[in-house]
Amino acid sequence: MIRLFNRKRTISNPLTVDIHSHLLPGLDDGVSSLDESLEILKNFEKFGYKKVVTTPHIMSDFYRNTPDGISEALRELQHFVKDKTEIIVEAAAEYYLDEGFIELLTEHADRILCIGNKYILFETSFMSEPVYLKEAIFYIQSHGYKPLMAHPERYQYLHNSWDLTMDLIDRGTLFQVNINSLAGYYTKPVQKMAIRLIKNSIVHFLGSDCHNMHHWDVTLKAFNTRGFRMATGLPLLNNSLA
Repeated sequence: MIRLFNRKRTISNPLTVDIHSHLLPGLDDGVSSLDESLEILKNFEKFGYKKVVTTPHIMSDFYRNTPDGISEALRELQHFVKDKTEIIVEAAAEYYLDEGFIELLTEHADRILCIGNKYILFETSFMSEPVYLKEAIFYIQSHGYKPLMAHPERYQYLHNSWDLTMDLIDRGTLFQVNINSLAGYYTKPVQKMAIRLIKNSIVHFLGSDCHNMHHWDVTLKAFNTRGFRMATGLPLLNNSLA
């Protein structure tokens, strides 16, 4: 665990691996340059992180990223940051749950980019439960992977149905909560939902979901919240990927 002190606060962070960010320039709505990526990675390192798994969006209709394109962008970033930081940078993807994702699961599962060769990170519509939600979870598991839902605290349809939230857990879905949610960055209801997930011990990973330096600044504030301290008291899986 790393503790940093200044006149106003003590920041304590036991996490050594971040599993959700957007630090490959030009692939999605994340960082705009390699310099920005490096600046953020240096901040991760300063606050105790040893590894960052960056996860560009893959969406059939918008961000049509491919494993080859992501791998090429990763190599470029790794080369750029070499000798400038000790942090390890890897890449997977954040898949949007749509028909294209279902097709990928059923026909080309060997091409899916996983976190730690095990976890498939996916996101959904914020407002409505996807038609393919439970089907996608089944297909992920049928290929020997673990479904990892990105930022469940942000989905309005889960706010409206705790039964569905628990059903996803019962089906073996893992939950990754955004650290910035704990600081109320998105909305107060999102923060409230994140705390509810934590109190029910159904948070398995914390992720920065960092897109830019502004996100990082909020993450820094979130490190000092009660919600972050509560979450890091759970048996999180982040550091198992070190």
